[in-house]
Amino acid sequence: MERSETLGIEDSLLEVIARAREELRPSDNRVADAILAAPAAVVDMTLAELARTAEVSEPTVLRFCAAVGCEGFRDMRVKLARSLAFARATSHSRVTPEDGLDAIIEKMFDFNLSNLTWVRSRLDPQAIAAAVEAILVARRIVFFGFGASAIVAEDAAQKFPLFGIPCNAPLDGHQLFMSAHMMEPGDVAVGISNTGTTREVVEALALARGNGATTIGICGDPDGPALAACDIAIVVETLENTDLYTPTISRLSALVVVDILSTAVSLARGEDHHARVAAMKDGLARYRTGGTG
Repeated sequence: MERSETLGIEDSLLEVIARAREELRPSDNRVADAILAAPAAVVDMTLAELARTAEVSEPTVLRFCAAVGCEGFRDMRVKLARSLAFARATSHSRVTPEDGLDAIIEKMFDFNLSNLTWVRSRLDPQAIAAAVEAILVARRIVFFGFGASAIVAEDAAQKFPLFGIPCNAPLDGHQLFMSAHMMEPGDVAVGISNTGTTREVVEALALARGNGATTIGICGDPDGPALAACDIAIVVETLENTDLYTPTISRLSALVVVDILSTAVSLARGEDHHARVAAMKDGLARYRTGGTG
């Protein structure tokens, strides 16, 4: 029950209950079974009604609520209702062959917004803080991505030079290997892989770490080999319920995490840095319009 303290809409109470069943007492499992069998009905039940349905005492229901991270019966019903609403939002956003263009537009937005909410709920602020701290003192950064994740790596590589940190994003397997091989203590390697199993990224991270660089992983699978090669693991878990959306979803989620990191690093740089960035932006605006100075 690692997430019981922060349980909310995105954590899915139904998921938490299903995951906790093996750890619950037999009587608590009766409550779990009653909820999982008819969650929509339970939302409208009173404490006494759920106790009768599960054939347990009211104190047992309250004990169950605490066991799954809820602050009483009312809190459990609210979180259950939110969990159901979130589940409907994601399941109803599947595109079908019968959908017209308007429906496709609506569903694609709904699904991506639901996914970002899901990612946010599972993002570890401590991992983000550790990554920011490492980047702030980095001598240079190399972003490792391959395939769809290479797009995210390139986006990161064009952001971070603004903060006075030399960085690059090699594009093919040979370049990943060479860049990782040349990394040293004081450097930071950031590996990006939705599956966490991309061989080129995993090997680059392992090689960079072996050379003394600090390694940061931005991956969707907490148990993948990529994060095993990282000093700092940022898990970006996405809702992959259809192959059609998966590449866009994973990229979008990783891009948001890169934005979070770059924004946090920028804010930590201080006023002198902010003034230099503002001056650069003013100059760029003049350059775009053909101005000088």
